[in-house]
Amino acid sequence: MLLILVLLIIGGWFWFQWQCWGLETTYAETTLDRLPSSFDGFRIVHLSDLHGHEYGENSRDLLLRVAEAEPDLIFLTGDMIDQTTQLEAMRPLAKGLMAIAPTYYVTGNHEWGLHSGTVKQLKALYEEYGIRVLSNEADLLQRGEDTIVLAGVDDPNGYADQKTPETLAKDIRNQYGDAFTILLAHRSDHFEQYAAAGYDLIFSGHAHGGIVRLPGTDGLIGTSMELFPTYTAGFYTYGSSTLFSSRGLGNNTVPIKGFRIFNRPEVCVVTLHAKG
Repeated sequence: MLLILVLLIIGGWFWFQWQCWGLETTYAETTLDRLPSSFDGFRIVHLSDLHGHEYGENSRDLLLRVAEAEPDLIFLTGDMIDQTTQLEAMRPLAKGLMAIAPTYYVTGNHEWGLHSGTVKQLKALYEEYGIRVLSNEADLLQRGEDTIVLAGVDDPNGYADQKTPETLAKDIRNQYGDAFTILLAHRSDHFEQYAAAGYDLIFSGHAHGGIVRLPGTDGLIGTSMELFPTYTAGFYTYGSSTLFSSRGLGNNTVPIKGFRIFNRPEVCVVTLHAKG
């Protein structure tokens, strides 16, 4: 009886570790009314909330999964580190990602929670390897004869006087007209704000999949310790806008937030389709 109990405890411990760190690749696709036809089949790898964790030496295992997806672009939506000592671990990851596809990054609350000096260092490190840091700004992407706008906002934990998502959306309309616009923004729970501003498609993280996922729920515990959060994983719609929320790659340092149940860390591969 004692041996069975010991084996159950050991097995439970390994299962729990697999839930927390057993990386998986998930695939999703969506059809979007306003997406230009040239972008039909456009493939994106979405990474979020790494929290400084390394999957394999020099992020080898993570980079292998990204490369296998053969993405057109890679999005990093914040909380890539939560300690200054993790900065150097971002070098091989940044170099490896840029060797696969053009990569774009926006900040999360944890990067700003360290101090602005660390945020500047992280942005500079990414830029050193060619990653495009979108700090309340936008780029025009072209494929075939069509263009779309890719925008990114710093997390609200950033500078108090930073440009708001609403102001950025107005600037985009003034410069590019009524263009299809993708927004990178860390906090999925701000989806309704981004939708009201007029962004077509938003990529976010922050929610960690609701930490514990059970059938019929969108997660049990939010990152603000609220019960039954929403916008935690996968696609959502609000008005004419669509959100894709990543469950993330790492775990928080806060004990209750620092684990996962039925909610393994994920590399998200998202394919876009044009309607018609």
